[in-house]
Amino acid sequence: MNNKFDALKDDDSGDHDQNEENSTQKDGEKEKNDRDKPPSSSKRKVEQFWRFYSHMVRPGDLTGHSDFHLFKEGIKPMWEDDANKNGGKWIIRLRKGLASRCWENLILAMLGEQFMVGEEICGAVVSVRFQEDIISIWNKTASDQATTARIRDTLRRVLNLPPNTIMEYKTHTDSIKYVR
Repeated sequence: MNNKFDALKDDDSGDHDQNEENSTQKDGEKEKNDRDKPPSSSKRKVEQFWRFYSHMVRPGDLTGHSDFHLFKEGIKPMWEDDANKNGGKWIIRLRKGLASRCWENLILAMLGEQFMVGEEICGAVVSVRFQEDIISIWNKTASDQATTARIRDTLRRVLNLPPNTIMEYKTHTDSIKYVR
């Protein structure tokens, strides 16, 4: 599965551990410890993302009106983008003070492919507002109710939301209607 997000650019900077001190000989073949193997592509991408993310301001530290977008490479955070136009988004309104933890849990779940819906996830948005914060996760196919339900259930689990949390699903075509 291709799980590239805009902030995750693949670089081979050579900073991976290539230590072979602990190699042993067996039947003429070298066996390496797991730590001596180059990291997998997905692990490398997470490490690269974390290097970037660790220097960012957290949503809870922002004041005023701000939005953070994290979308797969090649997908714009716009309803009109080809990947989004037939999709929708789950929206969760959070009381102040929860946005940073929820945002981090959400993006780690996306990077870790915990939603298990193939290429259906397009990206996520956290919107910092005066009285509340809003988190949304965008998907490609609003008409696929089984997939949108799986996204909802995974979102509830990874954000550790109380059972009474109100979650709203809005199709992008409905969002466009309200703007015009």
